[in-house]
Amino acid sequence: MKQWMMGLVVLSLSLPVTADLDDSIELGGDILAVALPLTALTATYTLDDPKGRQQLLLSYGTTLGLTYIGKYATGKERPDGSNNLSFPSAHTSSAFSGASFMARRYGWDIGVPAFIAASFVGYSRVVAEKHDWWDVGAGAALAVGINHWLVSPDDDISVGILPYESGLQFSLAMRF
Repeated sequence: MKQWMMGLVVLSLSLPVTADLDDSIELGGDILAVALPLTALTATYTLDDPKGRQQLLLSYGTTLGLTYIGKYATGKERPDGSNNLSFPSAHTSSAFSGASFMARRYGWDIGVPAFIAASFVGYSRVVAEKHDWWDVGAGAALAVGINHWLVSPDDDISVGILPYESGLQFSLAMRF
């Protein structure tokens, strides 16, 4: 087991338990939604992987950007009725972005536990009545898809934004 992975395992075992189990589950999901991408970022430094760091920042930024565009474009009401920003789940997008990056860049020995932790984040959002399974699934699928597209296990990937002929339209081009 890679040394930097131990932090993820220790974090997941030391989540505080409150009087209400649902509150503990929600808090655990909140923590892991941030901890997974931070673990991925830490790995890029620990493993001296500047190309991986660039890929992580691009994939994470793209995932969250598209997540928030989706939230405001769809206006889907949350199950608890608190607002209209339910679809897709940003917590789940964040967690699965970190997990997908680690799996794609560094392999399944870290990817499997990271995906399990990310799945717990999605579960926690449903338990907290902030999302339904459709919101969580969309956040996960978005993050996995973006990471599959923008993250490579080697350094042979480049992404650039090229202006399209008609002015304000832009297209993304990749070279493998």
